[in-house]
Parts: sequence; structure tokens; C-alpha cells
Amino acid sequence: MSNVLAIGSDHAGLALKNHLLRWLEAQKIPCKDYGVFDTGSMDYPDIARPVAEAVAQGTHERGILVCGSGIGINISANKVHGIRAAQCHDPISAKLSRQHNDANILTLGERIVTPLIAEAIVEAWLNTPFEGGRHQRRVDKIHTLENL
Repeated sequence: MSNVLAIGSDHAGLALKNHLLRWLEAQKIPCKDYGVFDTGSMDYPDIARPVAEAVAQGTHERGILVCGSGIGINISANKVHGIRAAQCHDPISAKLSRQHNDANILTLGERIVTPLIAEAIVEAWLNTPFEGGRHQRRVDKIHTLENL
């Protein structure tokens, strides 16, 4: 499994994705950019899928996805077996998504969070480990739902 972070956005999340890429590079966190690379219209499921599949298959340990609201790309990513995508608007929800849910994809909305808040969210999300214990039992139950 690669420690390289997968990242992607649709056209509505491009500016925030690019901001985060520059910030992550300054933090010396390697990333693989799955696109988009311009403001041409892109349907969010078309970018969520390759990022989510790469995380689910173990090519990347975690990923970040950005769209306008963070909602559509979150729903899309969560359709991929093995993905626990969490849409976060603040560092506390980001931290809890890792501690309690072992979220492996973070989704953000460019129209919802500022670049500085996004940095704080990503920092909290990347630096928080999964607690395991009683939370592992709950994550295991999430996985059983994937097989219904």
C-alpha cells in the first residue's frame, strides 16, 4: 500500500483541490492527482470512482475528493466496496471520522469551506489514527452492510 495520498475533484472543486495540492506539497505529503485538470464540466462520479477504487484496492491508503458541496462526490465514493468516505466541514468532524470510523476518504465542498479551514480539516484528518477497540466492531458492521 502506498503512502501517497490520492486526490481528485470535479470542476466545481478544482480550485480547492489545487490549493490543497500546493499545501500538501509544502507539508511534504506526496499525492497522486487523479484530476480534473481544467474547469471543463466533469461529473463528480467520474472522478470519485478512480480515487475510491485506488483506495479500496490498496494502491493508496487514503484519498481526498472535492466537489462543490462535497455531497455528491461523497455519495459516489461510498458506493465503492471498502470505502468509508466522510464529508467534513471542520477539524473536529475530520478527527472523529478517523478515530471512530476509520474513514479512508475525506470529501470537501469548495463552496462550503474556505481554503484555510480545508487545510485544518486535512491536517486533522491525516494526523488522527483509528482508535480501534469498540470502534472496530462498528466498522466491521459497516462492512457487512456492503454485502446486503
